[in-house]
Amino acid sequence: MEGPEVRIGLLGLGQMGRNHLRVLSMLRGANISFVYDSDGSHARTVAAEHGVRAVDDIEPSLEEVDALIICTPTSTHASYVERFVGRVRALFVEKPLAHSVEAARRVERIVSESGVLLQVGFIERFNPAIAALHRVLQNAERVISIDFTRTNKLSARITDVDVIMDLMIHDIDLALYLNGPVEAVSAHGVRRGELIEFASAQLRHANGRFSRLQASRITEKKMRLVQATCEDRFVECDLLRKEIVIHRQSVLQQSGGSYSIASQQEAVTIGLQEALLSELQAFIQLARGEATSVVPNIRDGVESLVIADAIAADVLRDGE
Repeated sequence: MEGPEVRIGLLGLGQMGRNHLRVLSMLRGANISFVYDSDGSHARTVAAEHGVRAVDDIEPSLEEVDALIICTPTSTHASYVERFVGRVRALFVEKPLAHSVEAARRVERIVSESGVLLQVGFIERFNPAIAALHRVLQNAERVISIDFTRTNKLSARITDVDVIMDLMIHDIDLALYLNGPVEAVSAHGVRRGELIEFASAQLRHANGRFSRLQASRITEKKMRLVQATCEDRFVECDLLRKEIVIHRQSVLQQSGGSYSIASQQEAVTIGLQEALLSELQAFIQLARGEATSVVPNIRDGVESLVIADAIAADVLRDGE
């Protein structure tokens, strides 16, 4: 990537933070000034593995960076943004933006007043399959409904959020990105203890489209599927396999004295660049003042939480 080098501080070295560090280490245009984790010993171990500097106190090193990447637990996102807004040029906050709608709206006010550039970590927008799907849907005659399925067994590293904030939040953002603003929400789900572990939701969008979302941390099989019903086609998209198949309107075929109805299928060629690499390249551009429309901003982060909150409330009412 051509342009001035962006000096970055990375906060949080859990699984996602280490993934960020791995990609940043090979990304042209990024200079990792320091890494930080609440577990200082862990931070020093990880830093040594990547040849970067670990710090026990963030404050003294802030003048050395242009941007911060926040990969700490969800419950700390808002406080870190509030603490460092106005101190750096750009902030990257892993999804979700905050632990509550109230906190997200507070962060939005502060960020808007400060003028700091902020990107929310909705990585699926940078999945090459989503980029290809977006193009396919733009060429469709009329999009009627999009179904999103996201399942995975509960990870031991996820202890502070339910399946809506852990998994479904990605598809809420994709539904908003692909189908636009939401007018109505309905949902059902299953709780295990205090946390919702399975949720099914339907969104009605302002443009008349529908989105149906299903997320599960109970299902044994890992799936990331998007299926779009359009006036002239049905589109299947596998986000894990990076595959898209378009089923076009059936055609009547004659063979001898008989007729058959056949569906036309077309496979879409998709690039294989890692989504996290594309996401961080976009953040480097943002920090340079070169944002693109695909970058999830502060408003996207708030809107996704508003929908997530409405889904959770409906699930909890349903279980009473």
